[in-house]
Amino acid sequence: MDRRLFEQLEAWKIKDRRKPLILMGARQVGKTFLLQQFAREKYRNHVYLNFEDTPALKKLFEESLQPKDILRNISIESNLKIEPGETLLIFDEIQECPSALNSLKYFCESANEYHICAAGSLLGVKLMHTKGFPVGKVDFLHLYPLGFFEFLQAVNETELYEYLQEYQDVTPLSEFLHDKLIRLFKVYMFVGGMPEAVANYIDVGNYSNVSEIHQAILNAYSLDFAKHAPKDQLMKISQVWDSIPGQLAKENKKFIYSVIRKGARAREYELAIQWLVEAGLIYKAYNVSTPKLPLEAYVNFEFFKIYLLDVGLLGAISHLSPKAIIDGNALFQEFRGASTENYVAQELVRSRYGLYYWTSAGKAELDFLIQHNDTIYPLEVKSGNSGRKKSLRVYGEQYHPKLLARTSPMNLRKDGDVLNCPLYLLSRLGCYLDRI
Repeated sequence: MDRRLFEQLEAWKIKDRRKPLILMGARQVGKTFLLQQFAREKYRNHVYLNFEDTPALKKLFEESLQPKDILRNISIESNLKIEPGETLLIFDEIQECPSALNSLKYFCESANEYHICAAGSLLGVKLMHTKGFPVGKVDFLHLYPLGFFEFLQAVNETELYEYLQEYQDVTPLSEFLHDKLIRLFKVYMFVGGMPEAVANYIDVGNYSNVSEIHQAILNAYSLDFAKHAPKDQLMKISQVWDSIPGQLAKENKKFIYSVIRKGARAREYELAIQWLVEAGLIYKAYNVSTPKLPLEAYVNFEFFKIYLLDVGLLGAISHLSPKAIIDGNALFQEFRGASTENYVAQELVRSRYGLYYWTSAGKAELDFLIQHNDTIYPLEVKSGNSGRKKSLRVYGEQYHPKLLARTSPMNLRKDGDVLNCPLYLLSRLGCYLDRI
């Protein structure tokens, strides 16, 4: 299964000032598979150490944190000569071995000719609060669930994927291609981007099986809460997690604490929400009432929305029926556009945009604001084919941006000062903004 992050791993391999790499990402997004694929294709050999499956491996780091001692121990344990630039060391579930994490500092300082990649579950929660974390001594990459373009490659729509990658004109696609892409997009909205779910859909094509896999992943996340979360936050984390479908089902998707339970207050749940953010399981979009550069300087932290890491999991946790896949536009209308808006949030995060939204004294609300090349663009999300754009117009009349952007199931087109980017082309939005 091809992942777009593979190219960034290749770039890391040849960097002049390469540091040990930590691959971030939520559980089951494919970190281990990607690193092992990278090792097989780009190195002569590799050593894989999993500190959760084999706790005894921690002893390799107990005597000394000096690279020469660690390399000797690993070489003897694996019965393999470790060669600079030719052998990739993979430290998986590194959160279970703080000494291995600390050793990355010394590899960076005195042995960066050796190539090391680390990964693990709940890295954001575990590592950033670990004493001795090698701040400034490691490189980071972040792996997310498959985006729609990666999904196209996975389902063997390679020609279509390459065509879209090269499509530069801001003009409508042929109706044939548009209709096909909408059909594929609806499937993606149900299957989502978790690698196991995608692989099963490709192999079996059974939506019920996909639903079972989604539920198994959700169950694994709940077990992670019990295993890794602070005991005093466990119930609150579960309550926030369970409230997500209800939060997104509202017309106004601003996070409301009373949806969790009657009388709930922000101070009670702030740590629980932050734990889920650091675990990579949810994203927060912050309210901005004054859209000026930089956007983060004008955030109102009291008001925010929450989105799930994967639209397929959102469907599962919300009990979305596979029947919605084949019933016209039903998929786009479930939860008043919640699935569509969640998908847009995922794609913006993947494209390295911050998540912000705009409100104006009860008159209008825009789903997202994008800061792109020192310009702020409003982005309205439409789950149906309606051309109405009241909030966009209110924003435009107030701030006069260069362009008003909308993403919807409609075809690619620019009408006056409004760009409509199809949902399936959202990952290309930055390219269209540059071109216009």
